[in-house]
Amino acid sequence: MTTTGSSHDQRVALRGRLDVSTVGDVRTCLHDLLGEGTGDLLVDVADVDVADATGLGVLVGAHRRAERLERHLVLVGVTPKLTRLLRLTRLHRILRVRVEAAAA
Repeated sequence: MTTTGSSHDQRVALRGRLDVSTVGDVRTCLHDLLGEGTGDLLVDVADVDVADATGLGVLVGAHRRAERLERHLVLVGVTPKLTRLLRLTRLHRILRVRVEAAAA
């Protein structure tokens, strides 16, 4: 995980597996960032290789925590594979996904 930005403009990049073996650290990081800042928390998932139900559950939990804090958790860099998984699980209806323009 790599975090950047100020307390108002936060971004965290997740890398590797988002599964039962990593969710503890990811959950702690997301909850800490949500508690510290304001505005949207951008979660870059472009380099996430594998996501299982536990990993998706952490994202949903962080999304709900963000709503309670009157913030938004926004997924960016969503790969086609993760997009299919979000659609299959219908989480695309719950989680916010932002499509970013490719760098020129």
